[in-house]
This record gives sequence, C-alpha cells and structure tokens, in this order.
Amino acid sequence: MLRIGKLAKKADCLVQTVRFYESEGLLPEPVRSDGNFRLYSDTHLQRLLFIRRCRTKDMTLDEIRKLLSFRDHPNLDCSDVNALVDSHIAQVQAKVKELRELERELMELRRSCSSARTSKECGILNTLSHTGEAVSAL
Repeated sequence: MLRIGKLAKKADCLVQTVRFYESEGLLPEPVRSDGNFRLYSDTHLQRLLFIRRCRTKDMTLDEIRKLLSFRDHPNLDCSDVNALVDSHIAQVQAKVKELRELERELMELRRSCSSARTSKECGILNTLSHTGEAVSAL
C-alpha cells in the first residue's frame, strides 16, 4: 500500500493531481489507515498511469471516463473505443488546421516588419492596431 505522496511520485504527478482525479471520480477512493492517511494499491497506480497516458494524448476527462469504463468491463466490444479515438483524432486534426492558419497569419504579420524601426513605424504593431480588422478571439 502506498501513501498519496509515494503514489504521486511513482506516477510522476503532483499530490493535488491525485486528489483532483479522485474528486472527479476517475480514481476510486482509497482505504484509510488508522491514522486516516489515504492508502493506495497497485490498482490505483495502474489506473493513475492510464489516466496520465490519456492526458498526454490531450484526452478530456469525459473521454478518459469512457475509456476507463471500457477498461473496467473487459468483455465489452471495443467498437465504441475506436469511435471515441476516431472522434479525438478528428478534434486533433481540426486543432492542427487552426494552428497552421495561426502560423500563416503570424508569418504574414512578421513579414510586415522586416527591419528594425521605431515602435511608431513597426509594421507588426501598426497591423495589430488596425481597427478595420475583425477580432475573432473575442
């Protein structure tokens, strides 16, 4: 049995992260020692590592909940798991497209000021100050 600090260290995360996943219902509540310390099993560690691997793939907590549900029921058909990952891939592809567009816009912005000038003459600052352009981030 592991105390929370040791569990967090083995999973390479913060104690607050473990508590957060507990509060979100992703990690089951651990047993308590006589001194009321949380005591975690290897099952908790494996589940926490699974959650951490999902997070490195930018999966949402809801997506992780669904994957954990399938993991907890190993006899279920995994076609829904495939569909979940396919949906996540589509979201990632959309983000990549948005980031490429942002990169293009930034490159264009950078080209507007190709040499050192005063701030008053800076093409980047003047372009960003132009009131005729719509601001989509608002």
